[in-house]
Amino acid sequence: MKVIICGAGQVGWQIARHLSGEKNDVTVVDNNPELVRRATDTLDVQGISGFASYPDVLDRAGARDADMIIAATHSDEVNMVTCQVAHSVFAIRRKIARLRAQSYLDAIYSDLYRRDHLPIDVVISPEKEVAEAALQRLSAPAAFDTENFFDGGAQLLGITIEDDCPVINTPLRQLTDLFSTLRAIVVGIRREGALFAPSAGDQIFAGDDCYIFTDTRDMARTLEIFGKTQSKQERVVIIGGGNVGLAVARALEARTDRVRVKVIEKNREFAERAADALDRTIVLHGDGLDSALLQEANISGADAVLAVTDDDKTNLLASVRAKEMGCAMAISLINDPTLVPLMGPLDIDAYINPRATTVSSILRHIRHGRVRGVYSIGDAEAEMIEAQVLGTSPIAGQRIRDVAFPEGTLIGGVMKNGQIVRPTGETRIEEGDVIAIFAMADDVPEVERLLQVTIDYF
Repeated sequence: MKVIICGAGQVGWQIARHLSGEKNDVTVVDNNPELVRRATDTLDVQGISGFASYPDVLDRAGARDADMIIAATHSDEVNMVTCQVAHSVFAIRRKIARLRAQSYLDAIYSDLYRRDHLPIDVVISPEKEVAEAALQRLSAPAAFDTENFFDGGAQLLGITIEDDCPVINTPLRQLTDLFSTLRAIVVGIRREGALFAPSAGDQIFAGDDCYIFTDTRDMARTLEIFGKTQSKQERVVIIGGGNVGLAVARALEARTDRVRVKVIEKNREFAERAADALDRTIVLHGDGLDSALLQEANISGADAVLAVTDDDKTNLLASVRAKEMGCAMAISLINDPTLVPLMGPLDIDAYINPRATTVSSILRHIRHGRVRGVYSIGDAEAEMIEAQVLGTSPIAGQRIRDVAFPEGTLIGGVMKNGQIVRPTGETRIEEGDVIAIFAMADDVPEVERLLQVTIDYF
């Protein structure tokens, strides 16, 4: 497949990394020569310097025989015009655009993206994706990472193992014997910075970050078994009243269970906009690092603080100060993945990586065959893939133990006729089943071959 990626920032680079690693013909376009050079030096891709919306630049990038274009520059308008040029001049069949401005995303204007108007097949909204990720973190406060699968019937939980974890030093195969009715499987472990898919004989140690795939109905029990308690978030302070903070506050206001929310925003214009848009939320104008303002927001009585400004360091410092003043839980928005290792020493409970959420969303639409969901884990080190099994798949009709899955692969769950079952070696995978597979990045192409996944352009 030939793909043109417009924008060589972190999102574009990560998508290029995924697709080039899967032996696709990838060309990266950016008007910053240094970003293009970084992509061509570190990845097996071609690079073109220039403005992605210019027809001659797209022509040089190979648009005449491209299968797909992904417009992920920092400008909504450039992304929109790029898709229009790709359609009108080069007839590229599939066009994906990242759009951030809320006006472009309003449902009442969705007719704008019809093929005879502004032909964009898939619109990705980073702010919407991040807001949803923030709400998921709040729903599972004991986890540093979480994602929904099987239409909300299952969850992937990232849990840090503490010294008081009841199953510490226990081989994973014994967990099945100890908790025979538990519909949860440890699919990934990060130990001393390295992520791997564990075998049945591996043990869990203090300090491990475990990725656990669990039936949502067993989530509370799973957290308890792994040494965590689930608490209800009734009082939340949001630091940052921009698009992300505003979207989270709106969603919390819409909940049937009453959540008391306070928003702190430094920019007066944004603060006034948030105050006008929210009904029950208190909006405070000021600096989220100001201890007096945090005290006014009653941070010591808050169940959680969500720091979602556009500055990573502000989010980290605001989280640290909130925890120091007595807040029970802190969640930070972190764009720079090199800052994530600071979370432990700074006592920050969870983080949201907007680039990872955007990458996951784009991947979900790229693998459009029978793939229903893709979640990128860590620094694109692994993926959790949800897919429906086709009749042509080599695994259809096979028992799990008889399938030659790559070593860095584990099945987290299987959904048969709408019912979620915990997979064992004897579980038979049938046509129409939906499976959730944890796969290290290098093993994704083989997993896709086993699933017989193909790109669907239409």
